[in-house]
Amino acid sequence: MSLYWSAPRATGPLDWEQPIPGSKSITNRAYILAALADSPSILRNPLQSRDTRLMEAALESMGVAFRHEGNDVHVKPGPLHGATVECGLAGTVMRFVPPVAALANGPVRIDGDPQARKRPMGTMLSALRSLGVEVEGEGLPFAILSTSVPVGGAVTIDASGSSQFVSGLLLSGARFREGITVTHEGGPLPSLPHIEMTCAMLRQAGVEVEESKNTWRVSPGPIAGGEWNIEPDLSNATPFMAAAAVAGGRVTIPQWPQHTTQPGAEMCEILQAMGAHVEQTEDSVTVIGAADGNLHGIEKHMGDIGELTPTVAALCALASSPSRLNGIAHLRGHETDRLTALATEINALGGKVTELSDGLYIEPVQLHGGKWNSYADHRMATAGAIIGLRVKGVEVEDINTTAKTLPGFAGMWEEMLEAARG
Repeated sequence: MSLYWSAPRATGPLDWEQPIPGSKSITNRAYILAALADSPSILRNPLQSRDTRLMEAALESMGVAFRHEGNDVHVKPGPLHGATVECGLAGTVMRFVPPVAALANGPVRIDGDPQARKRPMGTMLSALRSLGVEVEGEGLPFAILSTSVPVGGAVTIDASGSSQFVSGLLLSGARFREGITVTHEGGPLPSLPHIEMTCAMLRQAGVEVEESKNTWRVSPGPIAGGEWNIEPDLSNATPFMAAAAVAGGRVTIPQWPQHTTQPGAEMCEILQAMGAHVEQTEDSVTVIGAADGNLHGIEKHMGDIGELTPTVAALCALASSPSRLNGIAHLRGHETDRLTALATEINALGGKVTELSDGLYIEPVQLHGGKWNSYADHRMATAGAIIGLRVKGVEVEDINTTAKTLPGFAGMWEEMLEAARG
């Protein structure tokens, strides 16, 4: 079986509705809060993907009980104990679980995929040490050695590499004896909406949270169990939205929330700036491609929405005018160095992409087919699929790496295009 997937080309305008499974970001935050709650919880329609299964397995290994019932997951907290945790390539697992492990009675040893060992972790481990937690190691693999509830208190970190360092500390902070106050000092803080998501979910669980510029405080106290209704993953929706802009026609995403903290919601504004039309109702979003099929280049600061960069870069590579995407130096520490990866792969197809210190400059040029490497990165894989809509002969390496957050992506994509062929 080939390691490469032939990205299907669009042969006509689309007319498709694509349901999207639950948000990974919300699911894994809800798992942490449910695991640390003072009573059982139910997650309604959580995402079932590699990243969420790794989070569930990590918490289960420490003493939390999970029961799957239809599309729901019942979570029963229990005393936390030592364990061995496999985090794969999931940033939420490697950065959210260590503060939970600090609450366990016994050592928790954490490791992950070979690529994960290159991802920045020192910020979290140093933060835990400054909060009185014994840590063995400087990066994956490492161990959290704890026998009692940490004191907690105030910690200053440089979270410019990932907002997950802030969210990870805040999610467990209420269970530390003095709570946790996190102050960011350093370069620009990326993905602020994800921290806002964390704070909103903490408040929903009855936790007192105070926010000021670059400082967040979580007061000590119980975390309430309850129901978590998981929104569709709007970032996972963006390749399908992009497809309408590239192929023409229309694609509808049902159950789109009217109000959300997910960064993926900003894709609506980006697509409109690039020439598509977006219609939003009470419970859906529809993207309609421009009649002439033309995409405009954009200049966009992506610091708060870095996870959308591969999708947006793919669109920019197909645009008729130059684009500049900046504010995303932190993407060099994601599943792969996404800036170098995007420049390398687009240029390998005849593109003209220049790496900037904090972004990409993408010039319009005719692309050709060829191999598109995914780097075990789900968003790199979907970016290749987007380019393949218009460029014949794009072969995407390991399309199944999309199972990290969206299992079955290739089948969904092919079905959408097959429907357009009639």
